[in-house]
Amino acid sequence: MSVELQHPMKPQATPEEVARGRFTSGMRSLILNDLAGDMRSAYERRAAPAFKKEHGHEPETSREAHQALRGDPAFNIYSAMRVQAQKMVWASVADSVERESERLAAEAQAVADLGGELKLNPDLDVPKNVHAIDVHLMPGSYTRGEDSLEAGAVYDRGLAVFSMGLMGANLDDIGLSMSQYIKLRFPDFAPKRILDTGCTIGHNTLPWKQAYPEAEVIAIDAAPGPLAYGSARAKMQGQDVTFMQMCADDLAFEDESFDVVWSSMFLHELSKKQRAKAFAEAYRVLKPGGLVVHMELPPNDQMGAFDGFYLDWDSYYNNEPYYKGYRDETPRDLTSNAGFAESDYFDFVVPSIGIYGEDAVHEAAQGDRAEAVGQETTGRLAEGVMWFGFGAWKK
Repeated sequence: MSVELQHPMKPQATPEEVARGRFTSGMRSLILNDLAGDMRSAYERRAAPAFKKEHGHEPETSREAHQALRGDPAFNIYSAMRVQAQKMVWASVADSVERESERLAAEAQAVADLGGELKLNPDLDVPKNVHAIDVHLMPGSYTRGEDSLEAGAVYDRGLAVFSMGLMGANLDDIGLSMSQYIKLRFPDFAPKRILDTGCTIGHNTLPWKQAYPEAEVIAIDAAPGPLAYGSARAKMQGQDVTFMQMCADDLAFEDESFDVVWSSMFLHELSKKQRAKAFAEAYRVLKPGGLVVHMELPPNDQMGAFDGFYLDWDSYYNNEPYYKGYRDETPRDLTSNAGFAESDYFDFVVPSIGIYGEDAVHEAAQGDRAEAVGQETTGRLAEGVMWFGFGAWKK
């Protein structure tokens, strides 16, 4: 599948840069398919039996599966290659971003007066988990280049290589799939104000504006550079979205002022304390009848030991320190602890709209799909591309 972006801020890459990106994407495909399969076989044939012999039982948790595999040749090869491939993702786009920095700045300036606002807050104390480590092994993390477009451009182009085309031409498949699922499953729900928390560059924000064009859509993030890039990116696609620098656990909005609070692949970036506060803030700003909805990887209590470890790998080796902590929590508890009624919680699986089409999303939206959540339907080892989501209504 293509790893080339299709929106107006896509890179004007040289043939060598295109080839580098495709090679890296192909390398990732090999690792996440062939080498991951080899590691699973090694786990079943060697690691798990050896663990049982020593401890008297099969690995029962993600942590025990990890313990069983450490030192196995298949695990060592997989992990070493995956770390290097991750570094190659960011290296493969760095030259084009540096070369095109002036062009990107000029194009962003040309659309500055169009559409939604960009509101940066120079007084915001950017959290350490955003700037202190190279999250996802991305050099400079989300504050690379400070408030320039650099971090956003690197993230946008790098994610296109990273995702191997599976997130859509504009990296918006999650947002498209999820927003359409909500619209189809709850046809009478007509939100007027939508908030995306932890939006990065807004790639999964724009689909909500497309799904509900009459709604006001606001996207927030703590890092200024990706917001500046995301704002220009949205305007060039004709989308009226407001981008604001703000933390999800300290929302500068009035009580009961939104109909939807949404995020995609964001909760695992937060510490346990930040995450709990973010849910409490979501509850506070939602109107009665409003919806909190998140796309994430499924929790460990819905996965087997190996599959849980396979997803938790990022927490140990991809500079995502809160990843496993999030996956060890229960989404239903996260919502109920914030004030949502347990009976108003739901989780679901959505097939990729880009791969399977709107009819598949419509079918998934018919009734409660909670029974479909688990290791066979979501996560990297599932067949096909399926997105896990959960939400709760505020009474």
